[in-house]
Amino acid sequence: MTRVQQIKQYLPWAQTLLIINAPMSVAATSKLAVAVTRGGGLGQIGFLDDTRMLGTELEKTKRHLSDLTVPNGTLPIGVGVIVFGSPVSHWLALFAAYKPAVVWLSFGTAGEFQEWTGGLRRVSPDTKIWMQVGSVAAALDAARACQPDALVVQGVQGNDAGGHGHASGASIICISLILEVCDVLHKHRMSQIPLIAAGGIVDGRGVAAAVMLGAAGVVVRTRFLAAEETSLPGEYREAIINAVDGGVSTVRSRVFDEIWGPSLWPELYDGRCLRNATYADVAAGIPIQEVVRRFYLRLMERQDKDLDVKEAGSVWAGTGVGLVKKIEDAATIICQVRLEAARRLENGISSVHCSREA
Repeated sequence: MTRVQQIKQYLPWAQTLLIINAPMSVAATSKLAVAVTRGGGLGQIGFLDDTRMLGTELEKTKRHLSDLTVPNGTLPIGVGVIVFGSPVSHWLALFAAYKPAVVWLSFGTAGEFQEWTGGLRRVSPDTKIWMQVGSVAAALDAARACQPDALVVQGVQGNDAGGHGHASGASIICISLILEVCDVLHKHRMSQIPLIAAGGIVDGRGVAAAVMLGAAGVVVRTRFLAAEETSLPGEYREAIINAVDGGVSTVRSRVFDEIWGPSLWPELYDGRCLRNATYADVAAGIPIQEVVRRFYLRLMERQDKDLDVKEAGSVWAGTGVGLVKKIEDAATIICQVRLEAARRLENGISSVHCSREA
């Protein structure tokens, strides 16, 4: 059985090629998860650090997808979990009640992943455990410790991907992290674990390349920021649409969390956002206390004026943001990405870097 077939066994509604929306905290709610699953992908709800809020979103999802038949009665979506600072015991009752098809564990140590995996498999044995990793060593540690049902290889966090991730990391396409993980798992007799490619993938070209490298599914984040079903303020969405030259207009830094107070994120992680004056202050070597003071001073000075949303907060986005040109519904995004990827794969991987086809 191929790794794609393994996943299809517990995601029977999903089409090939498997497109997955990233579990973006706050932005990816039940509305987006339902739309992506309806579109033949794996819809996911982002982590909501409140059991009542997450329970509400899961209940909405259950109601809207009640007509889908899924093996063992699991809920046909995934749920993202930020592991650090989240004791598994606090969440088990919720996952036992709703039994999502997939739980995506991210941002934790191997020991924390083990604790979460054990708890989830005890209360919802049919839920599949996916783990996000950003290096070959992390992939091997997770595979050995937890025997996950899939590894999400988020290999471009150090370069292209938006949102939070490892402050240093390899590129999936350019440095072939996913290939290295494949080789290491094969060497250790764990090559049966499917790999999911994540980070920096916006269109069918990226999907085709990831599949050619061995991915059983592909995660898309920045493109879904422009989906109608994503929970974002209009100004935020417009900033995404208007951004160009993503390698220049976005940048990675911990300051995008630190401006709101002491960051809860471990030093291992930072995040990529649209470049703004706050980051310019950091790049100029200004101490963080002064950076924060200037940030709030700018906000106060412009209270009665139109303020660029980039300057008013943290607009999380990857370098692929320059390829996101319009607001579309999630089903249209999935269809376009899948069809383009299929054409590229039929024509050969050499065409992946050619001009985009809608």
